[in-house]
Amino acid sequence: MKSQQSKYPAAVLKLCVVAVLGLGAGVAGAGTPTTGMAMPAAQRMAVSDLTDRIIVKYKDESGPVVVKGAKGMQAAVVRSAAPLAAARKAVIDRAGQQFGMLVKESHSIATGARVFKLDRKVRLADAAKLAADLKARDASVEYAEPDRMMHPLFTPNDSMYSQQWDYFEATGGMNMPAAWDKSTGSGIRVAVIDTGYRPHADLSGQILAGYDFISDTAVSNDGNGRDSDASDPGDWVTAGECGSGQPAENSSWHGTHVAGTIAALTNNGTGVAGIAYGAKIVPVRVLGKCGGYTSDIADGIIWASGGTVSGVPTIAARAQVINMSLGGSGACDTTTQNAINSARSRGTVVVVAAGNESQNASNSNPANCAGVIAVAATNRSGGRASYSNYGTIVDVAAPGGDSGDGILSTLNAGTTSPGADSYASYMGTSMATPHVAGVVALMLAKNPSLTPDDVESRLKSSARPFPASCSGCGAGIVDASAAIDAAAGTGGGGGGTTMSETESNNTMSSADSVTTSGTTVNGTMGSSSDTDYFVVQLPAGKTLSATLTPNSSSDYDLYIYNSAGTLLSYSENGTGSVDSATSSNTGSSTSPRYVRVVYYAGGTGSTSGKYTLKLTW
Repeated sequence: MKSQQSKYPAAVLKLCVVAVLGLGAGVAGAGTPTTGMAMPAAQRMAVSDLTDRIIVKYKDESGPVVVKGAKGMQAAVVRSAAPLAAARKAVIDRAGQQFGMLVKESHSIATGARVFKLDRKVRLADAAKLAADLKARDASVEYAEPDRMMHPLFTPNDSMYSQQWDYFEATGGMNMPAAWDKSTGSGIRVAVIDTGYRPHADLSGQILAGYDFISDTAVSNDGNGRDSDASDPGDWVTAGECGSGQPAENSSWHGTHVAGTIAALTNNGTGVAGIAYGAKIVPVRVLGKCGGYTSDIADGIIWASGGTVSGVPTIAARAQVINMSLGGSGACDTTTQNAINSARSRGTVVVVAAGNESQNASNSNPANCAGVIAVAATNRSGGRASYSNYGTIVDVAAPGGDSGDGILSTLNAGTTSPGADSYASYMGTSMATPHVAGVVALMLAKNPSLTPDDVESRLKSSARPFPASCSGCGAGIVDASAAIDAAAGTGGGGGGTTMSETESNNTMSSADSVTTSGTTVNGTMGSSSDTDYFVVQLPAGKTLSATLTPNSSSDYDLYIYNSAGTLLSYSENGTGSVDSATSSNTGSSTSPRYVRVVYYAGGTGSTSGKYTLKLTW
């Protein structure tokens, strides 16, 4: 399958996350937070470049299988992976010896891959060489890769505010008051794959049963490995605990902050409001001291979406939305992509942070994985936050805070172990992401039949233009009210004018003109050499969103050009997949945009070559 590509150069492959916290020490029930001291800025680098685990997937092994009982009912028995064959163990040992490492099997994960533990932490580059050597030695290995550490994505916090500007301000907000008249997210479950949660008065009754997927006790900080207790014991570290030269850090309570933005109690006379306060949170703990392993995160994704994980009871009711405010640098892991594909196959929408390195998000994992909604962060002026990643893989943007104007949410006052309930303002794409996950919950509550691709398309087509500079921030700032209308088919991506493609439109000079925002074009790929052009006269300050939906057996691609024929944006997803691309007019006058649909593979002609193209600005 082809994946959406970026025009921007990739950055150095290095996990690097800013992790600085400002903790408010207010008590439960306080109407406004109190100001807390902010820690000095620090960069997590050394620990992110190290790992002591690799992931190996054999071609003849698959994930655990639920055994069917009488009349097709699921039995409680789960068939786990067989012990590693002696021949494979010998190959593992020889590969380890080649690099002076002792390699021991740890456990299997839900994708069918096995996790192997090294006798010490090594550089990611060395772990990758070991993995490559192992694959070269054993033809039965489907893939092998380092088990990388991921981290919460948030940036320095300078102050605390008693009002949630990110919800209602016309410039930088998300139009939440109008949205709440239409949907509160009732009946929707949002999995927060993060550090776990702390009980909080403003989250009372909002937390469902979750799971702790941290398999390493040094990371878990709760005295044990995986279990059904997803509460957060704290992720504080002492100086040097995560790597030489790394400073001490207080507990972040990151998952609790994210959960509050999504579903904090609302209209209860205290604390903060949640985006989708009618929804419920499924806490999935994967991050602890120094971060969290890719393999644990993958199992969390699969479990939360209703998949089977060996040794873990199946979730009572799958989460329809997953929020991942976490990540690191480098290409999307096969392990992570397989887990995301698994979640999407069950209809779960996966929303992820674009990252905080102020670089092209094509080098931020899992934002660069296929099938996710990647979220950039905006500031109070509606422009790109100084830290936010950007690029063609970014889908939409949402408030993440910047320059003292943070995102207020639920927290805990403990600097190490848990303390009293509190509130604090954080900044980062970690904070922008739950804004979008919450809006997705509002959309699904309005229209539960939407697929993950439907949600992405309608979210993008209903986004509002950026009021300030935000190049590479996706289709626009998410507008909660318009997104609900789009989900219901009453506006944004849901309704509008329809027109039929008119041949011949195979060149820019013969392009079909589209004059009404929200128009759906019914088109046809007449032959394998066909290409169709459409032109939009895009007003100043507007963002064009183009969504191409091919027939299920075909692969057509989507491109946007300016009048000079310069490629501005494109999407090249695989067979049957929706392609979406955007282009903003940042000038002071109307400027044409040429949207091109190109045949790549699949059907042609009036019956087998159909597609629709939605154009909104």
